[in-house]
Amino acid sequence: MSDVALAAILDQLRHTHDGAPWYGTSRMRFLDGVSARDAARRPPGVAHSMWELVLHMTSWTDEVRRRLAGAEPGTPDAGDWPAMDDTTEAAWEHAKARLAAAHAELLVEAKRLSLAELARLVGTVRDPELGTGVTYAGLLVGLAQHDAYHTGQLALVRRLVESADTPR
Repeated sequence: MSDVALAAILDQLRHTHDGAPWYGTSRMRFLDGVSARDAARRPPGVAHSMWELVLHMTSWTDEVRRRLAGAEPGTPDAGDWPAMDDTTEAAWEHAKARLAAAHAELLVEAKRLSLAELARLVGTVRDPELGTGVTYAGLLVGLAQHDAYHTGQLALVRRLVESADTPR
């Protein structure tokens, strides 16, 4: 792994979060203008609301940051799919701010690692669901893929929520 490769990985994470990814819209841009009411809505046939997706992405971003800091890999402290305990506008703003903070904290931790540390394995057994058995660099790539995947879900859920409110 080189400094250039690490810079490219971090660039992908930044663009997916709030930049200009080549596939379209960043997750924070999809969340712009979404009310707490709409964020908590789960259209028929959809597994998760936008709010649940934000909590999930925050949880895994925190877990990857913990691992980069030397913690043993596990499921996120907040859980895989944390519950929405409070659906007020203030709680929604806090959830979005927490996602942004988790992202910023992750980038700080990733930049701190040496190239040798990025080449180390996370855990000893390959477990795709848990994100183990890959290098730390691979873990960061996996998080970028995870975020892009769930950003696509955000786009779909937002479109469904907005179309449900549009008279036909």
